[in-house]
Amino acid sequence: METQKWKKQRKQKTKNLGIWTALWVTTVALVTFGPQFLWHHNNLITWLGVFVNLLFAVGLLLANIRFLKSLDEMEKQIQLEAIGIALGVGVFGGLAYSLLDVTNLIAVDAEISFLVIAISLTYLVAIAIGKMRYQ
Repeated sequence: METQKWKKQRKQKTKNLGIWTALWVTTVALVTFGPQFLWHHNNLITWLGVFVNLLFAVGLLLANIRFLKSLDEMEKQIQLEAIGIALGVGVFGGLAYSLLDVTNLIAVDAEISFLVIAISLTYLVAIAIGKMRYQ
């Protein structure tokens, strides 16, 4: 009986995390494309959008913490390792990427979107590898 309650709570935390993620991603898209296509570069609306995005980011962070607390020890270990690897890619890879741009060793400007994609893919691959390793 306790296991079913735990599974139900975990499912709710996962759903909650998904909702906060969708809200945050939506505000990122709105602030990215809204000034050009929706509100014709009105700075007040753009500032408001960035503020709402930050509020949703805090909500997403808190939902992620609640989700992580709902995991069992093995799942927490997998998440911890994946987050650590993704952090390393973000910090060290991001700094190296920036250095390549600053020193003009690459012909294009370093874009944050490439770093976000690299971090996200690293996290997903690390989760998959961790699950295979611990099974």
